[in-house]
Amino acid sequence: MTAQTVSSPLQQIGQTSARLGARLNQLVEWLCALILGILVLDVGLGVFGRYVIELPVTWTEELARYLMIWAALLAVSSGVARREHVAVTALLDRLPAQTRRQVCLAIDALAFAFFAFLCYFGIGMTRQGADQYATIFDMTMWIPFAAVPVSSALVCVQLVLSGLRDFSLGQPSAPLVGEAS
Repeated sequence: MTAQTVSSPLQQIGQTSARLGARLNQLVEWLCALILGILVLDVGLGVFGRYVIELPVTWTEELARYLMIWAALLAVSSGVARREHVAVTALLDRLPAQTRRQVCLAIDALAFAFFAFLCYFGIGMTRQGADQYATIFDMTMWIPFAAVPVSSALVCVQLVLSGLRDFSLGQPSAPLVGEAS
């Protein structure tokens, strides 16, 4: 008979949050990789058209702009999930563990409020973009503008999952499941 480790319900919440956050992050990272691959092909086609066959493919510049915006904004949620977002930790690292947890919780709450605000107003911006048209493409701007609310919502989800993970497992910045500590 093997000995099973019994974990508390709080630890189970933390482990489940860690797994969900890691899966969502993996999906976002694959999507970012796909977008970046298309971006490289797009820019390559633009360079080839302009300098090799001397026929500018004008739509490649606009597509590259939209792809870059989507990739950059989606990648924010990966930084949040991995707790690799920009932070000045010199002061935070000197605080006692309990105080550090409270400060991290406050920072997460402020970040959640900011990204929820961004998501809410990004939805309105996206709706307005449905009436605007891209310069070269015959499409409305709701697809490029949707990057703001979609990425903001993903950040909010990752903030909740990371917060649950960190609080339940007792660490202010636990790594994603499957990563080295």
